[in-house]
Amino acid sequence: MVLKKKKVLEVGRIVLDQHQLERLQCIVSVEKNDLANLLLECAQLTEGIQQLCLLKKIGCMLRKLGGDDVHHSQSSTCMEILVRIYWGLESRSPLKRATASALNGIPENLKEEVVSCLISCLKKEMLIVDKSHIRKVIDSIAACMENFSLGEMCTQYLYLEVLQFLHMTLVDFKLQNMNLGGQHILQNKLMHDLLAALKATMVLVQKVQEKIHDVLCRNTESSLWETMCGLLTCVIEILLDGDFLQTVQSTAGMAALLFIKTIADCDELLPKLVHDLLFNSNQRAHDVPEWLIQSCGQLYSTPPPDDVVLFLSQGSLAMLDWKGGKMRNSGEHLLLDILTVLLSLNTRLKESSMAMTVSRNLSLWTTSALDALHVDTCSQYLKNSLNGNSEAIQKLLEYIWTHWEHPLDGVRHQTKTIFKNILKIHQKTIDDTCVLTDPFFLNITHNLMSLEWHVKGKYVLLGCLVEYFGTEHILTVDESIPKQVLGINLEQSLATYATDLLEKMFVSHKNQLISSSESGYWSKRWHDIWVSPFLMKLCEEKPSRTTYIIECYLPKLLKCNPDSLTFMIKELQSSDKASNVGPFNNRGALGALMTCLRAARAQGLLSTAEESAWDELIPISLIKQALVHKHEQVCLDALGLICETHCSTEALSQQEIALIKYFLPYNMNSQSPAMRQQIVWLMKKLFSRLRDSSQVLYKQTQPTKQKNALCEKSPKSQQAEIQLQQYKDFMVWICDTLLQALFPGASFPRKFIALNLLGIIAEVFENLEGQTYRVMQMTDVLQPANVDALLGCLSSTFEELKLLAYDILKKLPPTVLGLQDSEKLQTLLQTALDLSTSTKPYDCITASYLLSLLVQQEGLMPALSACPLKQQTGHQIDYLGKVCGKQSTDKEVLETNVLEVIKYLLNCLSDEIRQAERSLVHTAASNPLYGRVHCIIGALQQLSLKSVSKVAEWRETVAKLILMAFHLSAVVSPICQSSSPEGLIPMDTDLETARNLQKILNEIKPWDTNDYFTQAKLLKSEEDQELGKNAFEDCKPSENLSMAMMDQAGQFCQVTAQMVLVCCWRSMKEISLLLGFLCQHLPLQSIPDLKDGLLMIHQVGEIGEYFKCQLLQSRHRGAFELAYVGFGKLTERLTSCKNSDLQKLPQRWLEEVLHEVKSSIPTSKLCATRRSAGIPFYIQALVSSEPRASNMSLLKLTMKELISLAIPSSKCQDETASVPQVHSLNILRALFRDTKLGENIIPYVPEGMQAAILGFTSPVWAVRNSSTLLFSALITRIFGVKRGKDEHSKKNRMTGREFFTRFPTLYPFLLKQLETVANTMDSDSGVLKLHPSLFLLLLVLGRLYPSPLDGTSSALSLAPFVPFIIRCGHSPVYRSREMAARALVPFVAMDQILPMAMSLMESLPAATDPRIRQNHIHGILLQALHLLRSFFDTKQRMNSSLPKELHDIIGCTRAKIWLATQQNSCFLTRATFLDILNILCHQLDKSKTIDPEILNFWQTAHNIILGSELFTNEQRFSPVPGLIQWQRNITKLTLSVLGISVSPQAMSLTPDAIHKLTSGTAEVESSLLLSHLLCSEFLEVRLLTLETVLLWLEEMDSNQVKETNGNVLFLLSQVEDSLKKLAMQEKHPECLAKILKILCHLSIDRLFPWIVNTSVMSEAKLLKWILSIAETGKNSIEMQSVTLTLASKLVNYLMLKKQEKSLDSISQDLRQWIHLLAQSCGAEQQTEIRLTAAKVLIEIIPSLLANKQLYFDLLNTLTLWRCIFTLLQDEEHVVRDKATDIMQTIPPFLKALKEDDISFSVINPSRAMDLGLGVLCELLQIWNQTSLGIVTLIEWMLGEDNMEGDATNDDVESYDMLFDKGEFNLWAEKIIFANLLQKHLLNLISESHVVPDDEPGLRRLTTMAANQAQRVAGLLKGLPPAPEFSRTADYTRLSIQKVRLLNVAELLSLFGLGAVITGHF
Repeated sequence: MVLKKKKVLEVGRIVLDQHQLERLQCIVSVEKNDLANLLLECAQLTEGIQQLCLLKKIGCMLRKLGGDDVHHSQSSTCMEILVRIYWGLESRSPLKRATASALNGIPENLKEEVVSCLISCLKKEMLIVDKSHIRKVIDSIAACMENFSLGEMCTQYLYLEVLQFLHMTLVDFKLQNMNLGGQHILQNKLMHDLLAALKATMVLVQKVQEKIHDVLCRNTESSLWETMCGLLTCVIEILLDGDFLQTVQSTAGMAALLFIKTIADCDELLPKLVHDLLFNSNQRAHDVPEWLIQSCGQLYSTPPPDDVVLFLSQGSLAMLDWKGGKMRNSGEHLLLDILTVLLSLNTRLKESSMAMTVSRNLSLWTTSALDALHVDTCSQYLKNSLNGNSEAIQKLLEYIWTHWEHPLDGVRHQTKTIFKNILKIHQKTIDDTCVLTDPFFLNITHNLMSLEWHVKGKYVLLGCLVEYFGTEHILTVDESIPKQVLGINLEQSLATYATDLLEKMFVSHKNQLISSSESGYWSKRWHDIWVSPFLMKLCEEKPSRTTYIIECYLPKLLKCNPDSLTFMIKELQSSDKASNVGPFNNRGALGALMTCLRAARAQGLLSTAEESAWDELIPISLIKQALVHKHEQVCLDALGLICETHCSTEALSQQEIALIKYFLPYNMNSQSPAMRQQIVWLMKKLFSRLRDSSQVLYKQTQPTKQKNALCEKSPKSQQAEIQLQQYKDFMVWICDTLLQALFPGASFPRKFIALNLLGIIAEVFENLEGQTYRVMQMTDVLQPANVDALLGCLSSTFEELKLLAYDILKKLPPTVLGLQDSEKLQTLLQTALDLSTSTKPYDCITASYLLSLLVQQEGLMPALSACPLKQQTGHQIDYLGKVCGKQSTDKEVLETNVLEVIKYLLNCLSDEIRQAERSLVHTAASNPLYGRVHCIIGALQQLSLKSVSKVAEWRETVAKLILMAFHLSAVVSPICQSSSPEGLIPMDTDLETARNLQKILNEIKPWDTNDYFTQAKLLKSEEDQELGKNAFEDCKPSENLSMAMMDQAGQFCQVTAQMVLVCCWRSMKEISLLLGFLCQHLPLQSIPDLKDGLLMIHQVGEIGEYFKCQLLQSRHRGAFELAYVGFGKLTERLTSCKNSDLQKLPQRWLEEVLHEVKSSIPTSKLCATRRSAGIPFYIQALVSSEPRASNMSLLKLTMKELISLAIPSSKCQDETASVPQVHSLNILRALFRDTKLGENIIPYVPEGMQAAILGFTSPVWAVRNSSTLLFSALITRIFGVKRGKDEHSKKNRMTGREFFTRFPTLYPFLLKQLETVANTMDSDSGVLKLHPSLFLLLLVLGRLYPSPLDGTSSALSLAPFVPFIIRCGHSPVYRSREMAARALVPFVAMDQILPMAMSLMESLPAATDPRIRQNHIHGILLQALHLLRSFFDTKQRMNSSLPKELHDIIGCTRAKIWLATQQNSCFLTRATFLDILNILCHQLDKSKTIDPEILNFWQTAHNIILGSELFTNEQRFSPVPGLIQWQRNITKLTLSVLGISVSPQAMSLTPDAIHKLTSGTAEVESSLLLSHLLCSEFLEVRLLTLETVLLWLEEMDSNQVKETNGNVLFLLSQVEDSLKKLAMQEKHPECLAKILKILCHLSIDRLFPWIVNTSVMSEAKLLKWILSIAETGKNSIEMQSVTLTLASKLVNYLMLKKQEKSLDSISQDLRQWIHLLAQSCGAEQQTEIRLTAAKVLIEIIPSLLANKQLYFDLLNTLTLWRCIFTLLQDEEHVVRDKATDIMQTIPPFLKALKEDDISFSVINPSRAMDLGLGVLCELLQIWNQTSLGIVTLIEWMLGEDNMEGDATNDDVESYDMLFDKGEFNLWAEKIIFANLLQKHLLNLISESHVVPDDEPGLRRLTTMAANQAQRVAGLLKGLPPAPEFSRTADYTRLSIQKVRLLNVAELLSLFGLGAVITGHF
């Protein structure tokens, strides 16, 4: 656990005036008075915390005082001073609460005097007229009534005066609000003040309610009556004023009901009065008092708005006494009427805040209903009305079904509360009936269980049922719930819901079992239900799918029953699971064990404080295996087991330290970001634990040091000192390992982990206050080479690494950094300045980090003065003047350095901008401008600009920065604002380059201005074309527009449009970020005439106008996206500033741009293409900056205007009106996508949907395009972000009832639109009529799905949609018919799906009908097909039997069977009918029922198959619609029939039954059918058949079916000859690949003899043929993979036969195979091919590569081993993981696989590479090939001689590599491999004591290495200063080669060679 800084408590301070101090001093001087002494001491203290302690002492003293101890005069003075102190403190101050507590404890005889003093003070406070003082008075009044008895007495005494004061305050606040429009901050403050006043008034009225009631009854003319009526009038006016926040209005509603209740004198009349207010009843009660009519006149005169009714309803529920029964029957009727009102309001109020209020009110209503039922006098009418089956409760349940997945968390939570209360309400109404057998409760349970598990609300309500009834009740309904929910727990979106349900269930179940059974029995049953399924999931599921089970379920399970850990360990270490360390796709028992132990230790269930604890728990070898496991989660769990402890001070054992040392080297190169973050997080826990435990250990060593030095130290102290030294050694090792990991060429993951851990070490072991001992300091272990490595990380292309390295470097002192060396500082500074003008975009980021580091150095100014720049003399003189001054502090040095660096960069920029004005092309090619601006931003970020000392200089610099930004923007913005910025090279003032550019400029025309919609584009005439022919040739566009020109150094460089564009848009980006940064961080001028800030008010306006111009006119997305970021910062600052003029700017800008959009004309500058470019961003920034607590007036204004433009009237359908419509649609899309607006945008979804659908009918393409984009955004906003590959997954769908309840206005709109569309579908003319809205309508409707909980309310019934959707299925467009079929399913109730499908089938025409319309038939068949799929899927999920339903649909289908035969000439409808038959075949395959009806159906299917063209006449068909679908579907049907004989279900049937099912009366053998399909001339038939056979084989492999029982193999054995023949004859590559893949699945023995056309092919010829296919099939990935697999299988077979003659004859083929395998491992190959190569190596390694016998020659064998190491270093982690499986197949006789009796198998790539090299070295000794092997392996280490191509000149930078960031393989590390190779070669040489018999080979190696060393040394010397920054790639490559050469030299030195190599370095 990390030490946390203590939170500073703001307590304030007590300050007494001089008069009060003198009075206290006088008392103290006259006589001894402890109370006065304490008060005086308290007043004289300056620390609030100390005063708080003294106040507590004063309180204790006052409570102990008796009446005799009190000296009246002195004590009175002290009490008065205490009261003064109380009134002078802030209301929320702890001092005020302490003072009140002290006064509460005074003696009784002083209380009256203290109350009198309080009254006096309160009167004085209320007389103060200063408005700024009012809030303090309100808070004081509220504080008096909160846990302060004397203050409550004071307010009750002055209640009338206080009420009058609060009334005047409320009236004043109401008037102030009218004058604060648009001033959000002041308005927000006023709202909070008003809310506080309302709450204080309500509290006071409640406390004196009886007193007020008595006074009003006695005197109706009193001032109290006037005050109460005035308060009521005031709150009603607030309630009706929409300018107030909803929280204020809601409180006003409750206050209104409280005041009415207080004033009214009759409880029975009260419900009637409230009813009249709520419902505006015309038939009012005759005795309505006049005061109520006068106070609430507006409510009586006109119907109140919906929100007012809602707030009054809330007040009624909260303030009326429902429990007392005083309101009698009228109260009961009012309660039921309020529910009706709330449910009605729910359909009308759609704002998110209102939806939240409605849900709270409904929850409050259920609570009030419960209170009413608790009353003994409750009527039977109320009980009947609140019964679970009553209309009221059923409506509430419908509300729950439609809102339990509401986007607002609060609404979802309230639905849970409502449901709980409904259960209680129903129980109250059924008296003594058993709840478990009650029909309502049973129905609720069964309904919830029938829902699908993706519904989140199901879990919540099931949890409520568990809490109410217990788990046993749920398990009796379905015992499989725990397993089902555990399966759902695998999904992130449902994990928390599922876990909460499971926790409630197993906790409840445990309690039930304990209470109902013997103590020993419950444990077994509980473990079987809750623990065993969990362990099974943990072992068998993929680790990535069990994350949420582990995080959510396991800790709660262990917390519920800690004894479960013993059960888990025993189960996972049992004999049948002990050896299971994890197969290829899951974590196995080992990983599960680590997971459980980790969770247990984190909860404190395990302790490993003793060294022997680990051995007693589990073997250390298991933890070691887990630490290098292939699966990341297993490694992390093992590491978490070591690092995470319940106690943060638990000492680290030596075993734990050793395990960390073992873990870290093998896991630093993890490619998984999640694993890297977890490693860093766990290691941080370990370091914090080490630090905390070191403090404890250090304290144990201290007592011995204070005693006599001659005394012996205690064993405990000695042990503590030993452990501290172990800690230090461990941390030194850690730091050394991490610093060494920053070697050249280290991968990003390794550097990321190393830098993160180094940063954590620096943070954890810093010198914190209170620390008595520090284990280490990082500066103690840092060497200059380490510092250089850290500096080198700043040049990384990953900014994350730059930031991590920078954070470490800035904490190091200059002496460690070496920057006190002026030469090094000067070099780094010059490098940074050079990089800031690099054409590589990431170089300027490096420059920024370098400058940010250098500005913190004291010696920067001399280095900056030495930098060459014109007009720099002034800065040098300034610096010389500063040198002679006093010593500056670090803060002053930093400010000076930052200021001077910014001035320097500004001067540079000024010159460069002037150059850009002359030639932007030259600037883009030589010194882009954006780097300088980025460095300025980086320098500014180092300083807190709100506390600078050189204000005048900074103000001047800020002004220059802003002017520079505007100037630079003026230069580069024309490119970004051009109509085609992506290909534009601008005009140059240089005439020579201007001619070269003119041809490009002629090509680019402004195609995206608004006249695009109205102006026709005319083609050139023939004459013009002839005249411009040559010009046209010159202007011919190219893929990469570029030109050659000279840079400033006189060298040629290539300039492309890309380079110019990057220069311009990045400059615009940096300008926007700079201005946004200035607006966000600079102190703002308060008023125009006062110079008190760095940013002036007029500058803010100028910046805003700049952003407006850029956002509204830029065309380049990168430019306006970043302008949006900067503008967003500006608008946020404007919204929160105190200047009212600046606050109003966003509203003014918004109104202006909306007006401009509304009045868009063809000549407008607004961009009407590119999705309106930056206009949506501009409006989005203005709208989203509005405070959340406001009434969102800007959003309302914007949406009102935009929707009116987006839905044009029928009069505005011409093209001119389309421009505003396009803009509005694009802006709406941006707003609906903006997450900042949250639920505030939801009320506008219906209007947006209408705009999108209606816009799709526009004749203008741009409108249709924008409508489509808006529609897509709305679909995402309504149904959520797509969470799966399945487009129609129910995770992104909604029930129809929920959809139309949330968006009721869409119901009539969609219905009307659908009717309009359907009317165009039934044209008898046959003319194609495609309504534009059809697709969008069907897309929306297709996203809905039925729910068994949907009610029968006629208001939103889905039935009217059904006939129209069916008619849409008659569309002549195929896609429309398909979408209509999919959309029909959700609109048919679950119990009506099958009748509807049968009805559709019956409506199909007979074969004899005179007029057959195939489009209609196809639409009907598709609808029936989708309905049947939905029906059978539902039945399958519910595990229901299907015999009756199957018979019904089979009979209906057979009646129309002609549609599947040749009688039907349309292949498309035949194919669809066959789809229906296939579904039925699939269901019959699942059901094991056999009866005559089913046998007749199979016979019919046989007849269709045998009677089809596929089997009767293989005639060639002309390509007609539906032919391919028919071919595939008839093949599917045939294969379905064949599938019966190969399915697992067939094994349970008799041969006779199988014969009847598959053959019937046709008497056709299955093998003949399969053979016929395989030999079909139709490609689709063969392909589908082969795919199905492959699927059968894969299922057979996965089910581990034995050959003797394998029907698949038997069937294939009958067609083997057909397969072989087909393999030789097949021309289509995809089919051939499938055939070869089938042959791969077969045993190699069954391939021979290979007889084709009476000729026998030998094994050698077969191998040659396969290799020839591999050679010719390189364009097909599948072909490459399968030929490699089959050839390898054949080679393995041939090699093991050991036929020398045959081997000699195929030696060339073997070499070709080895070459093919090596080639397949190359990085350039596709991932699938490399995976195949890994699988091949897994197969051959035990027999050919890791055998005691050497089958190939050594070089070929080593080539194959090199393939293994190449794959272990592959870029793709799936390839590396597969390659690690090779270690599992290595024979156990090799000792290198074992370490400390650990047999490694499932390991990660890093460990596998280490073990693999060890195995190879051991094999070399076994093969007796050590000498030759050593030479070859040293050649591996040396690598290829690729230094010839290295260049050291700067002109090789290619223009087309602008964004190149280094090597392709970001995982492989050459130095790591070289070091591992060196380690194992050293061991091999030392163990074998080899005498090299290949001395010429070693000398050749030495010569080669020496030549390379010479070249590398020369190239390194030729690099410029700081090459790690200026020539990063070259420097890294040369450094890697240097390390490899030095490793080679060390190895050669063992043979007396290699000295010449080291001599070059």
